[in-house]
Amino acid sequence: MGFSFRDKMAPSTPLLTVRGSEGLYMVNGPPHFTESTVLPRESGKNCKVYTFSKDGTLFAWNNGEKVNIINVTNKGLLHSFDLPKAVCLEFSPNNTVLAAWQPYTDTIANKLHLQKVNDFNLSPGSQPYKVAVYVPGSKGAPSFVRLYQYPNFSGPHAALANKSFFKADKVTMLWNKKATAVLVIASTEVDKTGASYYGEQTLHYIATNGESAVVQLPKNGPIYDVVWNSSSTEFCAVYGFMPAKATVFNLKCDPVFDFGTGPRNAAYYSPHGHILVLAGFGNLRGQMEVWDVKNYKLISKPVASDSTYFAWCPDGEHILTATCAPRLRVNNGFKIWHYTGSVLHKYDVPSNGELWQVSWQPFLDGVFPAKTIKYQAVPSEVPSEEPKVTTAYRPPALRNKPVTNSKLHEDEPPQNMKPHPGSDKPLSKTALKNQRKHEAKKAAKQSAPRNTITQSASGDPEVDKKIKNLKKKLKAIEQLKEQAAAGKQLEKNQLEKIQKETALLQELEDLELGV
Repeated sequence: MGFSFRDKMAPSTPLLTVRGSEGLYMVNGPPHFTESTVLPRESGKNCKVYTFSKDGTLFAWNNGEKVNIINVTNKGLLHSFDLPKAVCLEFSPNNTVLAAWQPYTDTIANKLHLQKVNDFNLSPGSQPYKVAVYVPGSKGAPSFVRLYQYPNFSGPHAALANKSFFKADKVTMLWNKKATAVLVIASTEVDKTGASYYGEQTLHYIATNGESAVVQLPKNGPIYDVVWNSSSTEFCAVYGFMPAKATVFNLKCDPVFDFGTGPRNAAYYSPHGHILVLAGFGNLRGQMEVWDVKNYKLISKPVASDSTYFAWCPDGEHILTATCAPRLRVNNGFKIWHYTGSVLHKYDVPSNGELWQVSWQPFLDGVFPAKTIKYQAVPSEVPSEEPKVTTAYRPPALRNKPVTNSKLHEDEPPQNMKPHPGSDKPLSKTALKNQRKHEAKKAAKQSAPRNTITQSASGDPEVDKKIKNLKKKLKAIEQLKEQAAAGKQLEKNQLEKIQKETALLQELEDLELGV
């Protein structure tokens, strides 16, 4: 469905849209938090879906009878469509088309011919569009991810980059905002070593310029979350057995800052990329750590218990946390925080009601400029809730004796991983591996290979062919030995090839001598 409407004006304060058993309505953003008159409250439980346009000027929803579109700026109804069964709505980037999901057919504009494609991910942003494609391995062959630029899908050199790897039953592909690189989380469903319930996971980096690397994570265990900074120059990974580690990496996959260990399983960069929130939701108690990532300084440590949803406000100053059904059907509601740890607004759904969805009104980049980071908690009229302190169970025989402090795990403190000029600080694990690899290649070039034999023709085409094949195998063995010297862990079949080197050298010598 199409319509003609463009309006660059939008409210200066983001609205909050709430959908639940009390209906669909909007709330004015900070500092007022009153119900907005932009959208008259839709009572009842029939609203299944809503969406904003990319710039936040248009709002569409399905009330179970019609799909309606309003102008958020002047509060006017623009269009109404008889589409009661629409379950997904999406505005076009120019606000001229609203797509409603229904079974339909479309014309194929271009096709990527690649066998056994299991998953793909389209890059964000404007043209030229790029796509990451995943093909799982089979019969001993590795899995791989390839990057293409639309519409260049055919030809031997069409792929922008390729990264192959073993141990992957499924992958998660994450583009950065500028569409210059992809992070790939490769996962296996079963950990054959039995060390983890989650299976095994590895993190890979692939850039559109052809560069690729394995991101070395210092702590073993599952990868809970990986998120790009909006600058597209660094990313944060949360990983390892609890208490989990969190580390910021640069585009060379070298660690920049290690946040130590803590009860966390998620990471969220602010829209401007200057603040990072590390949080522990789900089966954790909701502890949040708010960090200034320019100076790597802790700002606050609020607690949002039982939260199932987290979102940054487009202004980069406020945070939304919510407890929604069906994940949790009790204590539903939402809170709006300032990043300094103050709760500015709180709403609890009545005990017989449910909250299904809540989200911020989106805005285009640049509408809200980044502000100077504050470290002092801003004032709030909402009374602070003191977290309940629970004491550990003590057997009756120990209750009258002094308490001894003991921990199952020693917490690791935060650590700046950036090498300072002129300092003797040891290199990171990834940097050390790259240095060893570079030194091994340099040493291989300087030393003459022991299996190098001057090129000579025996006069017999069959013998020459065998000699050529043997030299090819020996060269491959030398390359495997270089990789092993650089610290790479070789596969079983690669180690077996190295063991055959002596026999191949003897066979080559016999052929050269005409034995």
